[in-house]
Amino acid sequence: MKEEFMDLAFFYAKKAYELDEVPIGAVIVKDGEVLSYGFNQKESNQSVLEHAELIAIEEAERKINNWRLDDCDLYVTLDPCPMCASAIKQARIKNVYSALSNNDSNNTKLLEEIFKTDATNPEVFLISNLRVEVSRKILNSFFQKQRKNN
Repeated sequence: MKEEFMDLAFFYAKKAYELDEVPIGAVIVKDGEVLSYGFNQKESNQSVLEHAELIAIEEAERKINNWRLDDCDLYVTLDPCPMCASAIKQARIKNVYSALSNNDSNNTKLLEEIFKTDATNPEVFLISNLRVEVSRKILNSFFQKQRKNN
């Protein structure tokens, strides 16, 4: 894992935070170069599909003009949800570096199943809990702020 790419994912998580979005950022890297980034924009765009990972995947695919993101790595500030995990697998991203695992044990089990090798796509390698305190801090701050505003 390269620290600079995780730092960049947190930079985008902070952008989401500033927009009152759940502060999750994602960066896709290939051969040491950033292809794309994303941050949650569900509320801003009123779309359930506007997760950081999906935005980053779509942008990377456009940039290289190919839906196959072979040999790419994804840096994200929280473990992906099952929807995003499926897209990551379908896009053939090789490695996912996550700052924090999801508290939900069902999410963890689903990720393990989704990321396994299958008849169509290779295994995705998930390395999690790489920046636990940083991720918890921004997420906790966000949810405390939301509770105060509601």
